[in-house]
Amino acid sequence: MKENKSENSLLIEGRNAVLEALRSEKPIDKIFVQDGCQDGSVRTIVREAKKRDVILNFVDKERLNHLSETGRHQGVIAYGAAYEYASVEDMLALAEKKGEDPFLILLDNIEDPHNLGAIIRTANLVGAHGVIIPKRRAAGLTAVVARTSAGALNYTPVAKVTNLKKTMEDLKEKGLWFVCADMDGDVMYDVNLKGPIGLVIGNEGEGVGRLVKETCDFVASVPMKGEIDSLNASVAAGVLAYEILRQRLQ
Repeated sequence: MKENKSENSLLIEGRNAVLEALRSEKPIDKIFVQDGCQDGSVRTIVREAKKRDVILNFVDKERLNHLSETGRHQGVIAYGAAYEYASVEDMLALAEKKGEDPFLILLDNIEDPHNLGAIIRTANLVGAHGVIIPKRRAAGLTAVVARTSAGALNYTPVAKVTNLKKTMEDLKEKGLWFVCADMDGDVMYDVNLKGPIGLVIGNEGEGVGRLVKETCDFVASVPMKGEIDSLNASVAAGVLAYEILRQRLQ
């Protein structure tokens, strides 16, 4: 995923600053370390990052210079999340508190922060209890995401998980079933979307990954009549999420 400084609200530069951020348990999305750095402080950062399962990227000095805003990165730059991440358990607790069947939206390979923000906004409007994203190949909770969500990020929990497929399997044991969006699926109006449900959305280029798709119980498609054959991911999420809401209100 191409890094864009303007899309990351918290840029932490320098060894001491990054180490303190890790030790204070601030939400860190990823850390860039200069390849070849073997100093004690860098080794400590790498060890702490692995302990917290933070993504590590080893890059050359030129890349770090490009990412740096201060010019004093000391071979280490971290990207922190703009907002705290929730847990999947928080989402299930929210559904229980509201006396509703859980309704979760899971995103596979959504790397555009504008799409993520728009989906969080939709999730709030349709009454979803949370959005789940994977740690890798996914946009994090940056300032752009917060702005695009139009305030929804303050109300709709977002969880970041290591393995989307494993998370789905765990949720299945708690009674949820999963539907993913794909052009090859049954038309969404013909699919029963009631009950405890997880809606899985992939990016418009590759769609939902094979392993995640195989873990889904159903595949639903959005009917289309135009000349092109794919929807923007956030639009597809919106259309399907509102069909789920429509069926839940019946």
